[in-house]
Amino acid sequence: MSRSAPATLLYAWYGDDFTGSTDVLEALALHGLPAVLFTRPPSRQDLAAFAHCRAVGIAGESRSRSPQWMDEHLPPVFAAMRSLGAPVNHYKVCSTFDSSPHTGSIGRALELGAGAFPSQWIPVVAAAPHLGRFVVFANLFAQAQDAIYRIDRHPTMSRHPVTPMMESDLRRHLAQQTSLPLGSVDLPALRSGRAPEQLRAEQQSGVRVIFFDGLDAETLEQAASLLWAEATRQPIFAVGSSGLTYGLLSLWRSMDGIGSAPDPPSPGATDRLLVLSGSCSPVTARQIEAAQQQGFRAWRVRPETTLAADVERAVRELSRGSSVVLYTALGAADAASPYGMEQSHALGEMLREVLLRSGVRRLIIAGGDTASHAMSPLGATALTFAAPLTPGAPLCRLHAPGSALDGLQVVLKGGQIGPEDFFARVRDGA
Repeated sequence: MSRSAPATLLYAWYGDDFTGSTDVLEALALHGLPAVLFTRPPSRQDLAAFAHCRAVGIAGESRSRSPQWMDEHLPPVFAAMRSLGAPVNHYKVCSTFDSSPHTGSIGRALELGAGAFPSQWIPVVAAAPHLGRFVVFANLFAQAQDAIYRIDRHPTMSRHPVTPMMESDLRRHLAQQTSLPLGSVDLPALRSGRAPEQLRAEQQSGVRVIFFDGLDAETLEQAASLLWAEATRQPIFAVGSSGLTYGLLSLWRSMDGIGSAPDPPSPGATDRLLVLSGSCSPVTARQIEAAQQQGFRAWRVRPETTLAADVERAVRELSRGSSVVLYTALGAADAASPYGMEQSHALGEMLREVLLRSGVRRLIIAGGDTASHAMSPLGATALTFAAPLTPGAPLCRLHAPGSALDGLQVVLKGGQIGPEDFFARVRDGA
């Protein structure tokens, strides 16, 4: 184990976007496992500042990047993770598993991870029941409002503007991104206690990548126990949603490996809230519309043009005591085209100026890709958990030593996450 790593480190993770990274941070904190999420591979000095943590994360942006970008940037990240000495090394992906051979390729990331860690097989746990995501016979299902859809029929994810999900069988979906042999451990095996036998049979047949079904907390813990048995022999590289994190936490608690979960802190209210939305999700569109009805000032911004007028207007509204929502689209039908990294970075520069001039201390960024790229101008070195709000989108504390933004409260929200009145709840601490 690296001298700079915490002596009792259990878990390291890389999130392929910032919103998913904070989803894991929340799970760990709520279960009493001290954790920190860095915005880059941590230095010894970074780690020393959080020496009490038993889990270390790195927030990334590979979900919006090409395989060529991954070839250049992920090997150093995986090397940094391996140097920490954690038994479990998790490449965290969205529970909707949306990806393609050209953008956010989970298959390419998996191949790079296979080369960086010594384990002979790679578990994949995509299910996240707490977010309404389920895997049965390797097929992914996801909730939208009050209904459950197969992912290729999901009203949003089947029409995602960048990575639409056209296939529900995750083995077939991933086979378009990697040539590694793929297999699975299914729900009947997990429920009957035959999962170890099915796992051995898959390994003996030459399978390298093994999907685990997941329907509830019990099946996630069963999958985690098989993963942990391997991790106690040698560090393991795994791919999955925060459902994998929850399964491991449940297992560790049953083994008395972690303490009791603390009472969750209250977020408290704030006087003004600033929201930036780059999401095309209908869920976020409804949240924006609800916020307007609840007194927020909201208008569309166009990051391909100058944002100076939007900065002035936002500062003016905030100085009057209003909360503000800046958005690029109201749902997919309203989006002219997906915004790229340059536009998201420009939105981040706009955010920084508004925050510094207005003194606002609580911020929401909605949209996984937007959050990943707009956070950079804020100068954060790390995030820690502050309080729960809605599953998958916690309130976090931004660490930016020496900056006026140090201590800023930030919520990084995926497009599909949260109730319609979420923005008002974040403002009011409800």
